[in-house]
Amino acid sequence: MNDLESRQLRYFVAVAEELNFGRAAERLGMAQPPLSRAIRELERGLGVRLFERTTRQVALTAAGEVLLRDARTALEAITAAARRAAHAGRPVPELRLALKADFDAGLLPRFLAAYRREDAAIPVELVLGGRGEQEAALRDGGADVAVVPELTDPRGLDVEPLLTEPRLVALAASDPLAARPSLTLADLAGRVLPDGRPAEEGGPPPGPQHAGTPVPPPAARGSFAGSRRPVRDLMELFSLVELGGVIWFVPVSIARRHVRPGIAYRAVTDLPPAEFVVAWPQDCRSPAVAAFVRAATAVAAAAQPVITAQPLDVVEPAGGAQRADGAAAAPAPGAGSSMMNPVTVRR
Repeated sequence: MNDLESRQLRYFVAVAEELNFGRAAERLGMAQPPLSRAIRELERGLGVRLFERTTRQVALTAAGEVLLRDARTALEAITAAARRAAHAGRPVPELRLALKADFDAGLLPRFLAAYRREDAAIPVELVLGGRGEQEAALRDGGADVAVVPELTDPRGLDVEPLLTEPRLVALAASDPLAARPSLTLADLAGRVLPDGRPAEEGGPPPGPQHAGTPVPPPAARGSFAGSRRPVRDLMELFSLVELGGVIWFVPVSIARRHVRPGIAYRAVTDLPPAEFVVAWPQDCRSPAVAAFVRAATAVAAAAQPVITAQPLDVVEPAGGAQRADGAAAAPAPGAGSSMMNPVTVRR
């Protein structure tokens, strides 16, 4: 057979993910007949059928399932190679740190302050994205290192645990459950999470849902119609919680940072904690990445006993918002270090 081309793989992945030639052609910006011909040529070249086609549906064969997995990896590698080469050619090197805004256990300023003290430190670019996008950014060359509260896909990544943090349930202050000092997952039956799943199942550690997934109406309470478009940020999510549309499992650091009169935070005794990790590509040999991993793990190790000892009660502070981790704020870097290691943001 001839060597596979990236164009063929892109066509195949689009059809495999859509399982519809019309939708795949629209996604690729091309007409359907040439897409169908390209897939037939790919099957002839490989000597196997990749799809079972009927008048009603398209389904992957066993060979198609295998090719889909490897094709995604190959396309990610091609994209990553181009992005990493372009990044390496910049006149001023930067460490691209991927994370979801606010999902850092309140430690990001201290991570950065400790990193600046490393000999290999270079300026930092924050790559902000939604839940699950950090691992993809590491694999496709869009980021060099990431801090995430849950590793959804560890393929091709090295990982170092940072710390664990309790999660609370955020619910409307008017919810009858808010009258209880603590709850269990079974108590949450009939409520739904932002991704539409029943709350009593526990849900993944946390975050507004992936873009494109609408918030459904509540399963049992029935008095709130819910949102018909995706939740895009924390403020929208908190607004839905206040209105009684959903409940949400939130790390305690975020709960302390976002005290709102219309939201009650309660402990859930059988809810697993959020587990924060730092991740980077397996083949990475960057001294700057190694320096950030060292700095982050050292800061997290020092912070874990404080986080573990913190009471879970979230009380509105008298003088304004309190720090997420209850500790004193890290000193701001001086003018010299700020100029040497600026932080830029990319979304």
